[in-house]
Order: sequence, then structure tokens, then C-alpha cells
Amino acid sequence: MPPKDHETKLGVVIVRNPTVDDIPAILALHKRCFPRESDAGGPWNEKHLRSHLHVFPEGQLIAEKDGKILGAASSLIVSLGRNPLRKHTYDGVTDAGYFYNHDPQGDTLYGADVYVDPDARKFGVGAALYAARRDLCRRLNLRRILAGARLWNYDEHAARLTPEEYVWQVQDGKIPDPVLGFQIKQGFAVRGIMPNYLHDHRSRDHAALIEWINPEYQAHGELSTKVRVACVQYQMRKVADFEDFANQVRYFVETAGEDYGAEFVLFPEFLTVQLLSALEPLGSREGIRKLSEYTAQFIELMSGLARQQGLYLIAGSHPVAQPDGRLENTAMIFKPDGTYASQPKLHITPSEKTWWGISGGDSLIVLQTPKAKIGVLICYDVEFPEAARYLADRGVEILFIPYCTDNRQGYLRVSLCAAARAIENQIYVATAGVVGNLPDVPAMDIHYGRAAVFTPSDFEFARDGIQAEADANVETMLVTDLDITDLYRSRLNGSVTPVTDRRTDLFEFHNKLSNEIIAPGVQEGHL
Repeated sequence: MPPKDHETKLGVVIVRNPTVDDIPAILALHKRCFPRESDAGGPWNEKHLRSHLHVFPEGQLIAEKDGKILGAASSLIVSLGRNPLRKHTYDGVTDAGYFYNHDPQGDTLYGADVYVDPDARKFGVGAALYAARRDLCRRLNLRRILAGARLWNYDEHAARLTPEEYVWQVQDGKIPDPVLGFQIKQGFAVRGIMPNYLHDHRSRDHAALIEWINPEYQAHGELSTKVRVACVQYQMRKVADFEDFANQVRYFVETAGEDYGAEFVLFPEFLTVQLLSALEPLGSREGIRKLSEYTAQFIELMSGLARQQGLYLIAGSHPVAQPDGRLENTAMIFKPDGTYASQPKLHITPSEKTWWGISGGDSLIVLQTPKAKIGVLICYDVEFPEAARYLADRGVEILFIPYCTDNRQGYLRVSLCAAARAIENQIYVATAGVVGNLPDVPAMDIHYGRAAVFTPSDFEFARDGIQAEADANVETMLVTDLDITDLYRSRLNGSVTPVTDRRTDLFEFHNKLSNEIIAPGVQEGHL
């Protein structure tokens, strides 16, 4: 989730998802909130928090003001079957605090922990965290939030009251309880008492099972998990001017949206290079620099088409001039309201450097849409598994690959690596390349392409791990439906489960992406 401001009695507090760099501060805060190990049923450690960020980064929240973390909340998604209100234990429902049992296909957001700096309590920080958790529940279309509420003052009343009687009196306002009383004010209802929930002397090991029902929940029978994707295999040809180019692009977007009901449309890399055929012949570096001058017109065109058709438009890629004068090969992802996010190409091929002087970017974005989490890697980027792994670890379900290759070898490098990324990360990977020729445009004169959508290779999916594939080197549009539920079914019960079987005890993944270093949380946008 992107950082969000919340008004509190302390002023504006920012609630965001934490990163690995926040772990030491979170651990220090937890120890400050629970100085005795028994106060929290056992303390978090670094392995716990790393596991939380690995399995469900969206569900982890921190509240900060002026760079200081004032509160934190942890959660996971669970499936509790036909009796979601049955008694359970904290270790059982959280897998001993590691969240390995997080189930993306579950219907319940489970609140594992919320804690606020003692000096910041009663100022609205906890309320901000709970509001963010409710927003997450709504956005993910989960049925409810469940949690085990500690009975903070029960030990003082245990001699004369049963746990049930204590909870009744807290509900009636006769006994103050800083935990359960606060949660009731946040809209939670008590559904029962759970003995031996966790080791907690204050609660005598009891907890109240509390529930918040999502009023906007749509049953999965009513909410389709299928996504329709259109991959445009676009033919390069001479154009007279920008309007000529726009008419060709408009045809494909309108056909995908109006005739086929596509929700995502993917164009190839360097889509706009076709515009150079309308100009007097230029040198390669002069031409690509000239092409960047069309950026405003390109954005206006694609923004309008996405808005008119009400779909997500991955508009291939276009050279974009940066404030420091560099050129980046950039994919723009337009949403149904016409706004967009930009994904630069990270890995630059030798020919891009030599012919055009293109520079590589240093950020990766994850975009949450109503139907799926998506990411984009441009051509050569998919040949490096680290970039796709980063996106997959942050929940990407469909990875879009716009590419531009001039021969069969280049096409095979992109396609075979795209198939590998689908298998190793258990995600869908959609690709689209250009075809045709531009004789008067240096370094873009010939092309070889074959659009395809790749899947994990297992019984849930199409034979050979290819959902759909176009004929090579002809202008066409590939349209197919992808079922997001199949991804999670294969991750849980597949013949192999590479996502969960990774040896994280042997191999660690580190990144230095600017969006994590400069502005934690920016790696995830919302469309």
C-alpha cells in the first residue's frame, strides 16, 4: 500500500508498509511495548519479521511521525473453513508467529499483533493502524478481520469473575480494559472466549475472539477471479505523422476493449519508434532524442484510450528524457481513469547503449489492480531472474513483458526466460513484441516477434506451460483469460511448489532499488 496520512492528536501520522531496513526499529519498539517476554506471548525476533515481509508484505503496517516509528501491526490471511469462529491458539493460527500458513486464497484477515509506543498511546496512533487494516480488508475483498483480544486487566478480577463475566463487564463499560475496550470502539464484536490462547499472565492465558465484518465483501461466487489479457503483436510500418500512428494504436485498443472485453492490453517495447519514419532520416542518437519530444502527445493519446475503454493499458515503451538529460526506456501503465505509473527498463542491451545512449533505471513498481497485482519488465530485464523474483516476492500475479527483438535468437532469449520466470515464481507472464520493418530507421529496421502468455507448468494449466501463442511475424492480437485462483491452487497443492520450497536458509535476496532506499513503500502503487 502507498503511505497514507492519518490525522491524530499528535498531528499527521504516516501509515505504510515496512521494509527490511525498518526491522531493527520495529524490534526495539516491540521490546519497549512489552518489556517482559510473557507480556506478548514471547517476543518477535528478526526471523519472524523477515518471514512476515516475505509471505505477506501488504499485511504489515507501521505508523511513523517525523521518521520515528510509533506503532506497528502484523496480520496474515487465513482460511478457517466452515467454522471460522472456532477456538484456536495463537501459535496455531500464526504458525508459531512465522505466518508460513498465510493463505492468499483465504477469506479472513487475522490480526496477529498491534502495539503502540507507550509515550504515544491515547493519541490516535492505534486507531490509524486499525483504520489501515480495515482498508486492507476491504481492498482485498476479505470477509472479515479476526483477532484474539487480550484481557489486559483480567488478572486483577480473576478471583471473582470468570473470563466471560469479565468480558461482559468490559462491554458494559463497568471495567476499563485498554485492549479489548479499544477494539470494541474500533467496531469489533466479541464472539467468544478462547482459553489457553497464549501465555499471558494478565489475561490468565485467555483471549476474547473478536470479529469485524467487511460490509463491502463480495462472495467469491460473485467475484470472478478471471482476467482477460490482450497482447498486441504490432507491425512496424511507415507512418505519415503522429495522427497516423495514433489511428493504428486506437484501432487495437478499441478492438481489445469493445469487441473482446479485455481488462489489460499490452503493447510491445519501443512502440513509438515507428514515428521516426515520418521524419527526415536522422542518425540513431539524434533520432531517439527527437522521439522523446513526443512524450506529451504519447501520454495524452494513451491516457485518453485507457479512460475511454475503461481498461489498463501497458503502453509498450517510449524513450523519456530525464531531468539530468539522460534517456530512459520507459513503460507507462495507464489506468481506467487516465492516470499512469512509469516503469523504467533496468538492464540496457549493448545495442541500446551503442546506438541510442539509453541509460538504465533503478526502480521496480508493483501495481495493485482490482483483479490482480501486476508488474512490468521490459525485454532484456526478463533475462535476469532477480528482477522477476523481486516482483513475485511482493505479490505480482501477472508479469507483463513488452519486447523488441530483431531476430529469432533474440525472440527465443526473451520467450524462454519469460517461461522460466513463470515456472520458478508460479505466476503468469504475458509478452508482446513488434513485427515488420522500418527500412529508413537505423537500428530498428527489422523485427521478429511472437506474442505469448506463459504459465507455471503443472496440471492446473495448459499443456507445455503456454496459455496462448500467436503466429510468428504477422500483425495480430492475442486474447486469453487467466484465472488467478489457479496460481494459488498450484502454489498450495502443485506437483512442485517452488515458491514455498526455496532454500531461504541458504540463499538471501538483497536489492538496492531506489524506490526502497529513498522512499519506503513506493515500490507498491495502486491502480
